[in-house]
Amino acid sequence: MPETSSRAFVDAALDPNVRGSLHVPATPNGSGLVLTHGAGSNAQAPLLIALAETFCAAGFAVLRCDLPYRQSRSYGPPGPGDAARDRAGLKNAIAAIKKILGAPPNARVVGPALGEHSEPNGWENKILLAGHSYGGRQSSVLCAEEPGSVAGLLLLSYPLHPPRKPEQQRTQHLPNLRTPALFVHGTRDPFGSIAEIEHALKMIPARTKLLQLEGAGHDLGFKGKARQESLPEEILSAFESFFA
Repeated sequence: MPETSSRAFVDAALDPNVRGSLHVPATPNGSGLVLTHGAGSNAQAPLLIALAETFCAAGFAVLRCDLPYRQSRSYGPPGPGDAARDRAGLKNAIAAIKKILGAPPNARVVGPALGEHSEPNGWENKILLAGHSYGGRQSSVLCAEEPGSVAGLLLLSYPLHPPRKPEQQRTQHLPNLRTPALFVHGTRDPFGSIAEIEHALKMIPARTKLLQLEGAGHDLGFKGKARQESLPEEILSAFESFFA
């Protein structure tokens, strides 16, 4: 795997602040990925770290960040009133990585900076947004509210409904989602069955793809000290195939 580096990152000029870790590729491909966490987690989640390192090794600048509710309190889930501010935080993170890559805040493409030494490979000028569970849900809502915010979405274990409450569907925004989206979902995820996810994808007018993980739960094999070592590369491969 190519050498990568990461460093703490804070942009306090934006409100909400952007806080997390920036992974800098040795050989940039010219694109950036904002990556965030689920409701009970934070940017230090082992799944996020493994994905960030894998994508960075492939040339992506990765901003792995804490959502605003997690910056406000170190534990516990987001409250009912946190969602809008968390989406504002995601929007600021997108602006931050554009700045890192050398693009104007309102641009949909990235410019020189990290991308200036990259080789033509189909990835130039792309900003992408990824999130696990709650982070993915808010990422998709942001893109439904503001089409064109990013070039694509990576949604890990999308929380279609609370466990054992299939009547509480979180699909209201999906008919307005026009951003291409790759869904990664385990066959044993209590937040939505594969059949339910497939049905939800039919509501989305954008191009979509489902990467189905046999036997995986909501944590995708990253729980406690457990690691599904091959998963990040599998996700990267599906991601590159879908978006490049």
